[in-house]
Amino acid sequence: MLFSSTAVLLGAMAVARAQYPNNEAVPKGQPIPGDYTGALRPQIHYSPPQGFMNDPNGMFRDSSGVWHLYYQYNPTDIVAGNQHWGHATSRDLYTWENQPIALFPDATGDGVFSGSCVIDPQNTSGFFPNTTDGVVAIYTYNTVQEQTQRIAYSYDNGYTFTEFEGNPVISIGSTQFRDPKVIWHEPTKKWVMSISYSQEFAVGIFTSPDLKAWEHASNFSYYGLLGLQYEVPALVQIPYRDADTVEQMWIMLLSINPGAPQGGSITQFFPGDFNGTHFTAVDSAARIADFGKDNYAGGPFYGTPEGENLVSIAWASNWQYSQIVPTGEKEKFRSAMSLPRENYLTNMTRTGWTLVSKPYKIETVFDKPLATSDNIANGSLSANYSTAGSGAIYFQINATGIPSANATGTANFTFESSVSGESVRGGFYFGGDVPFWIDRGDVDGFENPFFTDKFSTNNLISNGQWRMEGVIDRSIIEVFLDGGNQSATLTFFPTQRLDMVRLATGDLDTDVQVSAAIWELKSTWAGRDTDGEGSSCGQPVTCP
Repeated sequence: MLFSSTAVLLGAMAVARAQYPNNEAVPKGQPIPGDYTGALRPQIHYSPPQGFMNDPNGMFRDSSGVWHLYYQYNPTDIVAGNQHWGHATSRDLYTWENQPIALFPDATGDGVFSGSCVIDPQNTSGFFPNTTDGVVAIYTYNTVQEQTQRIAYSYDNGYTFTEFEGNPVISIGSTQFRDPKVIWHEPTKKWVMSISYSQEFAVGIFTSPDLKAWEHASNFSYYGLLGLQYEVPALVQIPYRDADTVEQMWIMLLSINPGAPQGGSITQFFPGDFNGTHFTAVDSAARIADFGKDNYAGGPFYGTPEGENLVSIAWASNWQYSQIVPTGEKEKFRSAMSLPRENYLTNMTRTGWTLVSKPYKIETVFDKPLATSDNIANGSLSANYSTAGSGAIYFQINATGIPSANATGTANFTFESSVSGESVRGGFYFGGDVPFWIDRGDVDGFENPFFTDKFSTNNLISNGQWRMEGVIDRSIIEVFLDGGNQSATLTFFPTQRLDMVRLATGDLDTDVQVSAAIWELKSTWAGRDTDGEGSSCGQPVTCP
């Protein structure tokens, strides 16, 4: 993780600030409280209690089934800098509890940058002679002079950490060497780290028997889109699925910033094979993980059982404008995470390798149906959700009977404010080169030359069927096509709440059938008051 200097200069003009003036004032051992009632505050996407958040870090599932999310966090301002590891936990990946900050920098001007966590059941590290669920965090420590790699260990499932006295565990004298992702490689009985030599456009692969002594094994260099630097690599095993096969492959996730096709930051992926020391991609093609603009540094949780789909979360913003969006001045926080996603690899006809990304058990937060229809072919389905306390909606369109040639027609969605007329829209053309588009340009709460407003992709129709589902959550929308074969994440900032939705189709062929549904989603923050209306602190500790 390295934030954009241009964005910092812009963000520095903001007048609002977080509650704490300096690190000495930030609570230690107590979670920071936050107000989750703001008009722009997402209700099923995680966002920090206050201050500035960016990359997800150290995500893992502990021995009791609790999901741990750490993240790059500045508790003293609403722009990046002064990086800590914030911490939140959940049993369903939607209902989050804010926990105390997990890792603090040693001195003013230093930062705890991105990294990962692992569970060490065999006590390879020697830290855990009496337990099989010890947690080790591996992270970049940033100073003006150097970026080094440190470790810290936890006896209580990752709520508190003790720094290793022998830190740093890797030091190469570089200021551009960061973001370690560590996994256990069972065939070689070693830990494997992927880490970015960011401005050399290389991912280093290191191995270790004990998480303390690391040996360089190989580099993965100059693949895909380069941008101005590589960041947040993640080499992990992943299921490959098609109609007849389920097997294990490997994937290298790799983010760039800046230099994305739409501008700013983006994540790309490379399917391939790993032999314990060298990763070999199937080819050198650049494949983008999300066709929107607000999905970066995504990575999987450690601890999901082998053979199951990966579970991941990404940062739902973009470095071109993340430090100047209006949630900072209006509500004293900036940025949210994406929905939790299930991920696996497949190989699509014509388009080839695809990283499938679909919502993880979204039915967990279903509240009640607002409108459903078995067939809106050449018709529409609408709902007014002004009384929905969460302001969060799930929507779905399923089309069948689409001709294999010369198909016609469109399917569209519109979310609109009954007060201001602002809207977020999108749609699909069943004919031609089958484009899908999203437009966030008719929303008036934020204007910036880098805040691109229109996005599109092409989505081939398979077996006469097409499906779209999505979630809109106050100031963020995520759309998933054909079960997650393609996905887009976009933020938007209306001056008035969007409260009406319309799904519509037109000019369809006579045999096409279209079902549709609109569901209200629960607020996972409402009714959890511990420090004022709508605020939430965590367990097992209480608010200060």
